[in-house]
Amino acid sequence: MIDREPPYPHKPPLSAPAKLARLAGIGLIVLVAAGAFAYVNGSLDPQRLTPARVVDVFEHNNGVHPGYRRNHPKGICVAGDFESNGAAASLSRAEVFASGRTPVIGRLALPTGNPFSPDSAAPLRSFALQFTQPNGQQWRTGMNSMPVFPVGTPQAFVDLQIATAPDPKTGKPDPAKPPAFFAAHPEAQPFLAWVKTAKPSASFVTETYNSVNAFILVDSSGKRQPVRWSLVPHATGASPAPDAKDYLDKDLTEKLAAGPQRWDLILTLANAGDPINDASKAWSGEHKTVNAGTLVINGDTAQLDGDCRDINFDPLILPSGIEGSDDPLLAARSAAYAASYMRRTAEVDQLKSEPAQEKQP
Repeated sequence: MIDREPPYPHKPPLSAPAKLARLAGIGLIVLVAAGAFAYVNGSLDPQRLTPARVVDVFEHNNGVHPGYRRNHPKGICVAGDFESNGAAASLSRAEVFASGRTPVIGRLALPTGNPFSPDSAAPLRSFALQFTQPNGQQWRTGMNSMPVFPVGTPQAFVDLQIATAPDPKTGKPDPAKPPAFFAAHPEAQPFLAWVKTAKPSASFVTETYNSVNAFILVDSSGKRQPVRWSLVPHATGASPAPDAKDYLDKDLTEKLAAGPQRWDLILTLANAGDPINDASKAWSGEHKTVNAGTLVINGDTAQLDGDCRDINFDPLILPSGIEGSDDPLLAARSAAYAASYMRRTAEVDQLKSEPAQEKQP
C-alpha cells in the first residue's frame, strides 16, 4: 500500500514498488463503502455522480458478474437471534434493545469486486445484519473489520476510486495516482496505518466488525445520543489465512456444526466534540461503552439460495429509536446500494441459468 506515513524506527520504510504492490494487493478494499461514491439526488448537474453512474464505475473496474452484488459479492448467508440484555433500553426506544430475542438474517462477506476472488485477496471482512422487531420494523446495518473509512466525503471516495482504478494495459493502478491522492488527503492516514498491519484472517468468527459511521439513539423522552457500534467476537485464536483459495465459508460451516457463534454488540457513546459526521476520524480517549446483548448465529446457507440474497442492507433502514447521523456517506451509501440492488435482482434468473464458474471482466 502506498502511504505517506513516517517510517517506524524499528522497521525500514517500504520502497515505492513495495508500497504499490501492497496497494494493488488489497486495492479493492476501498470498496468497503462503494455506495458512498453516490449522491442521493439523481437530478444533479452532469459533472456530479448519480447512484447509477457510480455503479457503472465499479462494473467498469471490476467486470460484470450477473446476479452478484457490485461490492462485497463473495459471501455467505447466516441466521440467528440477537439476545438483548436490556442494557441499552435506556438509550433507545427501539424494540431491539428491550430485553428479549430478535430474529436476525445476516451476511458475512469478502470486500472485493469479483465473487470468485480468493479469500486472501483482502484483509477486510464484512458483516451485514437485518434485525426484525416484533412490531415489524427493521434495523439493517453493514459493518466492516476496519476501524475507520479511508476518507470522509462522497467526493473524496470518487477521487479515490479514480486514483486506484486499474490501467487497462497493466491491470494495476497508475503508480503516480495513488501517492498523489493520499498526499492531497491526509485524513486517510488512520486507514493507511490500519492497512499497513492488516492481514487476511482464517475465519469470519474471530473478527470484530465496526459500524464506522455514527448513528443517533433516541430514548422514549426524545433524548439523543450519538454512538458507533461494534460486534466483538466470543471466539478467539485468530490465525493467518491458509494457503487456499476458498476457506472462509468452510471454516464457518465447521464452527457452526460445533455450536452457535457469538458476538457482543458494544455501543460506544460519543463524547462532546467527537466527530459524528466524518467516518475517517477515530474517537480517541476514554469513552463510555454499553454491552447491549449478544448476537447468536446458529446456521448458514449459500448466498445464492439463502434468505440474505434478496436483502439490500441499506444502512438507513432503521427502526424508531435509531436515526442516521449527518455523515454524508450514509445517505450516499443508501442511494447506490439501491441502484446495485435493482440491477442484481433483475439478473437472478440469468445467474441460475449459467454454470458456476469464474467470469473474466
